[in-house]
Amino acid sequence: MSANNDIASLSVRRPILIIVISLLIILAGLAAMTGVEIRELPDIDRPVVTISATYTGASPETVDTEVTSVIEGAASRVSGVQDISSTSEEGSSRVRIEFSPDVEINDAANDIREAVSRAQRSLPDEVDDIRVVKADSDASPIMRLAVVSSRLTEDELANVVEDQVIPALLSVPGVAEVNENGDREKVLHVRVDPLRLASHGFSIDDIASVLETAKFDIPAGSFDSNDQNLFVRANASVWKPEDIKAIFVRDGVRLGDVADIYYGPDDATSYVRLDGRAVIGLGIVRQAQSNTISISKGVRATAEKLNTQLDGVNVLVNSDDAVFIEGALWEVIRSLVLAVVIVIGVLYLFLRSFTATLIPTVTIPIALIGTVAAVWMLGFSINILTLLALVLSTGMIVDDAIVVLENIQRRRHQGLGSLAAAVLGTRQVFFAVVATTLTLMSVFVPISFLPSTAGRLFREFGFVLAVSVAISSFVALSLCPLLASRLKHIDPEAPKKGDGKLHLLDRTGDFFSGCINAFSTWCLNFQ
Repeated sequence: MSANNDIASLSVRRPILIIVISLLIILAGLAAMTGVEIRELPDIDRPVVTISATYTGASPETVDTEVTSVIEGAASRVSGVQDISSTSEEGSSRVRIEFSPDVEINDAANDIREAVSRAQRSLPDEVDDIRVVKADSDASPIMRLAVVSSRLTEDELANVVEDQVIPALLSVPGVAEVNENGDREKVLHVRVDPLRLASHGFSIDDIASVLETAKFDIPAGSFDSNDQNLFVRANASVWKPEDIKAIFVRDGVRLGDVADIYYGPDDATSYVRLDGRAVIGLGIVRQAQSNTISISKGVRATAEKLNTQLDGVNVLVNSDDAVFIEGALWEVIRSLVLAVVIVIGVLYLFLRSFTATLIPTVTIPIALIGTVAAVWMLGFSINILTLLALVLSTGMIVDDAIVVLENIQRRRHQGLGSLAAAVLGTRQVFFAVVATTLTLMSVFVPISFLPSTAGRLFREFGFVLAVSVAISSFVALSLCPLLASRLKHIDPEAPKKGDGKLHLLDRTGDFFSGCINAFSTWCLNFQ
């Protein structure tokens, strides 16, 4: 290798270049910190789309035959589908479709919507409320909210939640669905008295037929002339209780004669209590492959905005999974900081020189911060596993710098000048450092290629470790000889052997060195 071309001589001859490259690595990492995604674990969610439909009054067998099977057949023809499971219950159908990991969730949902739209003509006319949701139907809510009001009635609060609160929460990026519990909307109640109904000789089917025809609002054609075109509608809808009571059933008998009709809250299907008060509970279900922490921030911001806009209505956050996730992330970050401090302390304990400790210490922030830039470029995220990789790499990234520094010190003790010792000492261990780095990378990178979910879970872990070790190797071979050639006092400041005040670590090292020499001599002389 030419002395004019290797990295050691370049770092000594062009110090500004090496310093600028190191600063660029740090700047790239700092810039990436503002844009890198933060989540609990790597993105291992498979794209899942759920289709739900309502078929009021149908038995499970009818729902399965006429609704579920039709939807399954339409969904199975969409490309990328890996698994389909379904549930048919009385009056409702639910189909869960899982796609291959490389399928984008938005594209999958659009394809499913088109397939369901084409198949809708094959469904019974009574099937309604067909919804396509970009989430697992069995997924638990990541956040639970409560909507309370001190002046609105239950039905008025339910209308506010349905018309304003839920649409605002659904607009938050990453929110797939908002589950509602404890709501009681204002509906029209028709309470039929069986005794009065029987006294007039009517059945419940007669009342149902009358109610079905009570809301006619149909187009009745158009009227064309030379200068205008009028559309005519027959609006015979009724909505007031008095008007409904006046509807004739048959033989001069009005609906009000056999039933009590009034507006009131719908029958309760669930109850939600907060501090003893009846409230409406909301559950936030996240989309597949979405970020829990970013959803939490968006939902909290939306809740604060709603609290300022809605008079007399408060949206409260009861539980939030992101609190645990952020706590776990900060705990790992504290462990990372503690690991850095311990590594620096151990370096100073053994090197016994502030200047000598500074050289390998510089590689720690450069490697760790530069790894964040690689995380952003590779499309990874800051999560528990990537932070764990940084914690584990903290001790390994100083190994190469220590090897280079020790060899430079050895060449100085041989009488070479600082510049010559830096170049020759680094060049002598160049291939040893590269071999060590490649060995570590060959150990961790294969973890990223494990099959199934395990490989997807540890992919970021393996690559982050490999990248951090690679960056530390570059810094050790470039910045370390530069600093060693410019810093004069890198030898330990402790007393030497001739002073009679040998350092405890030196005495311990001499003891074990003597034991190893004696054992090696015995092995070589053993017959």
